Amino acid sequence: MSKITTELLLERAVPKSTRLRKIETLNLSKLQLKTGDLDPRLFSRLRHLQKLDLSDNLLDKFPNSLTLPDLRVLNCNNNKLEDVTALKQFPLLEELTYENNVYLTLNDDYKVMFLLENLRLLNGKDITKLAKHVRHVNSRKLTSKVTAHWEKFFRDQLPEKHTAEQVKAIKKKFLKSVQTNVVYGPSSLSEFTRWRVKMIAEEFLSYSLGLESNSDTEPEEKMDENEEESTESPREAAEDVAQVTVTPSKRKRNHSKSGGGNKRSKSQANTEEEAEDVSAEPLHFLQCHSKGNSHEDFKTQLWSCVFEPVLDSGARKDPIVSSSKTVATCGGESVCLIDCETGTVLKKYKVATEEFFSVAWTTLTMVISDSRKKAHNILAAAGRRGIVKLIHVAADFCYGEIKAHKKPIATVCFSPTQETHLFTASYDKRIALWDIGIPDSDYNFKASQLLVLEAVSIPLRLALVPTCPEQYLLAGCEDGCFAWNIKLDKGQKSRPFEAIFQFPDDESMTTSHRVDGLAFLNDDVVVSKSSKPGCIYLWSWSRSFDAKGKGCQRTVPAVILAELEWSTTDMSYLTLSTCPAKNYVFCGDEKGSVWMYNLSNHTTAWSSPKGKRSERRISPTQILKWPELRLNGEQLPEILVNNVVSDPAFSYLVVLTSVNITAIWKKS
Repeated sequence: MSKITTELLLERAVPKSTRLRKIETLNLSKLQLKTGDLDPRLFSRLRHLQKLDLSDNLLDKFPNSLTLPDLRVLNCNNNKLEDVTALKQFPLLEELTYENNVYLTLNDDYKVMFLLENLRLLNGKDITKLAKHVRHVNSRKLTSKVTAHWEKFFRDQLPEKHTAEQVKAIKKKFLKSVQTNVVYGPSSLSEFTRWRVKMIAEEFLSYSLGLESNSDTEPEEKMDENEEESTESPREAAEDVAQVTVTPSKRKRNHSKSGGGNKRSKSQANTEEEAEDVSAEPLHFLQCHSKGNSHEDFKTQLWSCVFEPVLDSGARKDPIVSSSKTVATCGGESVCLIDCETGTVLKKYKVATEEFFSVAWTTLTMVISDSRKKAHNILAAAGRRGIVKLIHVAADFCYGEIKAHKKPIATVCFSPTQETHLFTASYDKRIALWDIGIPDSDYNFKASQLLVLEAVSIPLRLALVPTCPEQYLLAGCEDGCFAWNIKLDKGQKSRPFEAIFQFPDDESMTTSHRVDGLAFLNDDVVVSKSSKPGCIYLWSWSRSFDAKGKGCQRTVPAVILAELEWSTTDMSYLTLSTCPAKNYVFCGDEKGSVWMYNLSNHTTAWSSPKGKRSERRISPTQILKWPELRLNGEQLPEILVNNVVSDPAFSYLVVLTSVNITAIWKKS
């Protein structure tokens, strides 16, 4: 039953009314309304409505026939709108606001400016002059380009006497070609340009050549950059970066098993070590994810970092040489590529309305302009908007996006064996597997969804099982650790979990705990961190999962191999990582420190089919203490280490913090 009734409309009228036709101002904000609640039959009776407030609801679109002929002011702030073209049904609209609709972009602003000829104010700004330019100058130039494209490439392809099939074929070919090749204005408006070009091309075919404009065409694919996106050159990116200095005061002692010595950092950071040597030294402290490039931003949280793979296919098989010195980091509105040795921000990619939570690399073999094939690294980035951005880094180009989920994406990862297969884990309690396709020389690509894995709580971390990455996926979730069968030869596209793992909880075993850290140390040993204070477990995947046996989903006790000594904090989302080639585990804490565990002396014993659990907690090999950073003489606020990642050879350690600082350490 619809939430909107005649009684409600009369009650929410300003002032209250006794007749629908008398209502001029109506407030329907904060009612949890969805699109289906807007009944066109009921709204058609609001013949004199001039002001409508639909803010703070759950609308994802407008019905096409609300029939509000006199509507002048519309407020749609804080909804989930994905499209604005239905607003053309309100031709008298003068004021429109739709702020905080995360799926709407600058391209949508230009669409409404074109569609609504009487619009004066958009999101509180006077757009009169710009709208005239969009409707007249922009349209005139695009029409000229579309006409020229037909004359040059297509006019002679249509026979003087043509059949309906020939008309349909030439139209389909022309529409596809013109949208790809007609370019005008900044790349940030490429989606709007494609939309207008298609519209102009259809009108041109209809009026100039007598071809019907309502024949079937393929739906338009959105392949271009988002409106608020920008890619900065190395020089521009470098200007945005603040190098945070370390004061000459002494750093706190590192708990280390290494010998003595006294070393000074090689970076801009000036530190004095105490008598003990450290196995890693601070190299750079960078502030490169600031909102609006503000050097005063110490609030942006940094979440994810991944080292770029080496393109030499022969070297990629060896984990020791399978990574460059370049790392991709994300947080706030930006993704950065950083050279770990020099501390240079090589590239910076921004989306003003986004908050990026995760990045992942893959290497695609693409056809370049002269028809030769070449390997290129592609970076996927995702976050709060539920959209995956696909970035061809070498070309400084975001060539496409996938609207993967309607809620934020917590993490993404690529399959190590299927280069186009991407997993996205979302706050909608689903994990989706996508085939992102391979872009052609014009960056045309087609993405498709292959699987949906149903979770019972929000998935936070993903890990593919190294021995069978095409068959099993692990996920650390808000309410436990789960496993799914992801084999694609099974017919079922939507799948429940196959196993949930139990872990010790005081005197018993439990499945109900937040798993905010998850990674494989080697082919079998899983490292997971739970919200239980100070709790990092190492456990055997094969021995745990084999105990489940064949059949339906089951609760399975994790076969614990060891427990790592860590901070006693109960703070969540301080995730861990591993360096399998060096048998290291890393995890940051709530005080800015990095706990490092060299487990080389334990892995042999754990590999035995009947390997016993280590009786004592394993202490960290070393704890890297956060240096005493100061800005303008003042000490920085409390520092949480959200993530810490090493390259495969453990030459560099990248530390992401809660205070918008990326710290890079170099192994001595």
